[in-house]
Amino acid sequence: MDQFTVTPTTMTYGGDALGRLPDGRALFVPFVLPGETVRVRIVEDKQRYARGELIEVLEPSPERAGPRCAHFATCGGCHYQHMPYEIQLSTKTSILRDQLVRIGKFDAVPMLTAIASPQHFNYRNHVQFHLAEGGQPGYFRADKQGVFPIEECHLPEETINRLWPQLDFEFIPDLERIALRAGADDDIQLILESSQVQAPSLLVEELPVSVAHISPAGTLVLAGSEHLSIEVKDQPLRVSAGSFFQVNTAGASLLVDKMLEELGDLGALDGSKIICDAYCGVGLFSWFVAPEVKKLLAIETSASACEDFVHNLDDFDHVELYQADTALALEGIQDSLDVLLLDPPRSGLSRQVIDAITRKDIPILLYISCDPATLARDGKRLALGGYHLQRVVPVDMFPQTFHIESLSIWLR
Repeated sequence: MDQFTVTPTTMTYGGDALGRLPDGRALFVPFVLPGETVRVRIVEDKQRYARGELIEVLEPSPERAGPRCAHFATCGGCHYQHMPYEIQLSTKTSILRDQLVRIGKFDAVPMLTAIASPQHFNYRNHVQFHLAEGGQPGYFRADKQGVFPIEECHLPEETINRLWPQLDFEFIPDLERIALRAGADDDIQLILESSQVQAPSLLVEELPVSVAHISPAGTLVLAGSEHLSIEVKDQPLRVSAGSFFQVNTAGASLLVDKMLEELGDLGALDGSKIICDAYCGVGLFSWFVAPEVKKLLAIETSASACEDFVHNLDDFDHVELYQADTALALEGIQDSLDVLLLDPPRSGLSRQVIDAITRKDIPILLYISCDPATLARDGKRLALGGYHLQRVVPVDMFPQTFHIESLSIWLR
């Protein structure tokens, strides 16, 4: 493939720096900083753009940092280890604003200062591995050319990092991935995800872990317990093997704090309001909101998350849970909602959900997003439905990566 010397000018969502080829086409290059002069090999050549592979940094940026991990630039998990953390935050803030302007068509974005993660490394309570050819835990390569065995990783919590090097698997057909999740008191859960109903045979006597097998038939506990406890703001929450939970526990505490601050400023926590928590998961946000409201309604589709929610919110008599599609549940709710909390998956809100929101005429929306592109798309639709973006704040839940979490307030 052809090689070029380029000087990228800006960062884009996805981790790449954007430069221009001599013919004017956009060139996307990973592991590069704006303003650096680099030599690049073209690895994907399209009519309107190209993607490049970094060969050499000819003139580095004064802001370039040395990566902590030996696998950086080989591994597809981290994208920003060549950036000081302060630059990571400003980059994510700029990208979030750009997505809202370009995709959402907002003339001005009322952006607050980004909330930093308390830990820049060793913050993940949940890590997924694929298996390399020899059966060792591994990650996908940055060039997407298969899985490689890892020798180090600086994102998991220390309890996970002490354990994963001890894992060694023989060939197991249809084992799609393995995961480790850390809870309170150094509890660890090993989760095997497979397309086969039949659980694999494992020897786990030497490992102090619970083991669960997730397949199309559901979750089967092979050792220990199906769930563990994760503490947020000193509150233990039960999380089952098949349930989603924020991967940055300390960051989740800051996200909860910011959510409560915003709801308090809006007068939504005076004990008289009815709040709905859509995509509620195991009840992370509901648990902290419930004591401050007249009534709390929650919506979730995952059966395991609903079971966790019922356990976690058992002490509250004014809480109702709907195990249902969000759009259908919103349409069926008879209460007049004062606030709707939204924490959808990366794909964002469906048109049916946005239609249900606008028809119910809910005064306040609090939208927690993990993808600025879908947030911008949904924001554009919400604006057409009569909602105004009051403010948005990036909350960094994923240091060293391009992923961007944010909290935004929308008023009818």
